[in-house]
Amino acid sequence: MRPGWSNLVKLSGLMLASVCAWYLGYLFADIVPEDSLSSAIENLQSIGEKPVLKAPPPKRQKCDHWSPCSPGSYAYRLLSGGGKEKFAKICFEDELLISEQKGNVGRGINIAIVNYKTGKVISTEFFDMWEGVLNFQVSNVKFFNSSTRLNDGAKKAIAELGSKEIWNMKFRSSWAFIAAKGFNLPDNILKEKINHSDNSKNRYNGWPAEIQIEGCIPVNLI
Repeated sequence: MRPGWSNLVKLSGLMLASVCAWYLGYLFADIVPEDSLSSAIENLQSIGEKPVLKAPPPKRQKCDHWSPCSPGSYAYRLLSGGGKEKFAKICFEDELLISEQKGNVGRGINIAIVNYKTGKVISTEFFDMWEGVLNFQVSNVKFFNSSTRLNDGAKKAIAELGSKEIWNMKFRSSWAFIAAKGFNLPDNILKEKINHSDNSKNRYNGWPAEIQIEGCIPVNLI
């Protein structure tokens, strides 16, 4: 075969293959529905991709703790109020003892008394320190002596329960405190926190941000 014919045959063969490939592709696309073809292409593209593993949502813990308390412990969480609209909340062993929803919260000092042996609430109360009197007694156990507003007598009674920040209390301070009467709480748990009003840092107009304390109390302390 002459050289010119050989090159022409090779060129014709290449062109024919290209045309056939285009025609077969067109025929395939024409026969297969467009949505099925798109799905097949997506499946081919996903081959070799690493599967995306989604972690299950975290399990809710007692009193909305980030991590659970160990067995044989009580969970607690105290949240102070903030501004004029946000009221205090006290949660113990996943039971909301004091809250706006329960209608037993107010401005001033909010107190909940819990039976340590049963983990159940005995009494709740709030004291408006501008208008009320701090005088709290449960089952013949006097927690605070009678005193108007938060004077030194009231502060001393709270300090005797273990508070250190009560002497640093100022106008509109946010404060949270947990204590025991008749036995001592472990040293390694968070018992108290305070936040003072500071016009350069206040979250609310004239009021500091809320603060909270939370932790776990062993059930075998007494």
